[in-house]
Amino acid sequence: MDTFSGPTRPMEERAGSRNQAGSWRVSVIENMRLLTDIFGQTLRTLWAHKLRSFLTMFGIAWGVGSLLLLIGLGEGFRSGNKKQLDTIGEDIMFMFGGRIPAVEGSFSSMKEFNLTFDDYLAVKSEAKHLRAVAPVLNRGDIRAVSDFSSTNGQVFGVTANYPEIRYMPQGIGRWLNVKDDEQRRQVAVIGDEMRRNMFPGRPAVGNTILLNGVRFEVVGTIQKMRGESSATDMRIFIPYSTMHLYFPLKGEERSNAISFLNFRPTTREEHEAAKTEVRQIIARRKGFDYRVEDAWFDWDTVKSQDTIGKIFDAMNLFLGSVGLVTLALGAIGIINIMLVSVTERTQEIGLRKALGATNRSIMTQFFLEGAFLTALSGGIGIAAAGGLMWLLSLLPAPPGFDTPQLVPSSAALAIGALSLAGIIAGLYPARKAALMQPVEALRKE
Repeated sequence: MDTFSGPTRPMEERAGSRNQAGSWRVSVIENMRLLTDIFGQTLRTLWAHKLRSFLTMFGIAWGVGSLLLLIGLGEGFRSGNKKQLDTIGEDIMFMFGGRIPAVEGSFSSMKEFNLTFDDYLAVKSEAKHLRAVAPVLNRGDIRAVSDFSSTNGQVFGVTANYPEIRYMPQGIGRWLNVKDDEQRRQVAVIGDEMRRNMFPGRPAVGNTILLNGVRFEVVGTIQKMRGESSATDMRIFIPYSTMHLYFPLKGEERSNAISFLNFRPTTREEHEAAKTEVRQIIARRKGFDYRVEDAWFDWDTVKSQDTIGKIFDAMNLFLGSVGLVTLALGAIGIINIMLVSVTERTQEIGLRKALGATNRSIMTQFFLEGAFLTALSGGIGIAAAGGLMWLLSLLPAPPGFDTPQLVPSSAALAIGALSLAGIIAGLYPARKAALMQPVEALRKE
């Protein structure tokens, strides 16, 4: 017996392994067959009640699609508005001067003040929260004449660092440099529309223009602008010192005045500190309290973007809520159709339980039916929303608006809400079906 004990055990183990593998394969086949039967039964039930099923699935699809589309539209508005403001420049702040109270605490009589080049120098040397600052001298009453045409446009006197603050995409040629400003060179950079008007069909760089009779050489052009900066197309840029020499602001008291200051904070988060710092410097030089809010004429694009962002956040919350409510109504429709299906199939449930079906198998069948119906409806909704967004992307977008795109967070929200709706829609009717007593189910007409 001992001589056969060694070989016998491995044979028994191999036989046991084969039996386990066979049982596992049988279990997999049975589960696949069960799933196939469930899906087949689900499709037969849907087909038997086509209108009811269509309306129920339409509710889920509409909820998911509207959730994705509405949030996508909101994000399109947000993105388009940001791009439009970015055409001015990123994190740009303006200061245009202001009004000094005649009597402290009184706003009935206020004296206007202009910013000066000395104010710019003080801000440049003292401000610690600025990445860059530039003075701007602007006049719109200067006649521009070329060999081919004449027109009126805005002439800007700026320093060489102006593109560090404002968005100025360089076209042909070059931008103004420090030497141009130091030597008061009579050179100019012109916008795209100005180039078309002054030199139709001809090269602009290297040619000359007359500004109120003063000859300037065109050394560069600006690419065509869009959005908030489209006015740049009709502008002529010359060195600040040259502008101050030939075209200062009119009026004796404005001989050293500038039109406005442009500056950028060191970081976006420091925009309030930068604005306060510039106000403190200017107010000290003008002799009034910088905390008088009504004394200032300025524009903070960072604050404007943040305000607009909050508006779009509220809009997205509202639109998302509308989509979720619609999705919830669709889920209620799924629960209703599954409850009706349980009622209609009472005898089938009783017969299956009488033949040995467990509560778990009954619950699994109806749960999967509800989850399948929800997933199918949600998939149709996601596909419809994606298709509509794709069609919209083929159309030209209006100013300040981007084509709506699928937002990952909204897609995750839709999938999460859809999963929850599917669980609820399948679980409650499935539990009701599983708790039926076979005798009562078979007895029911």
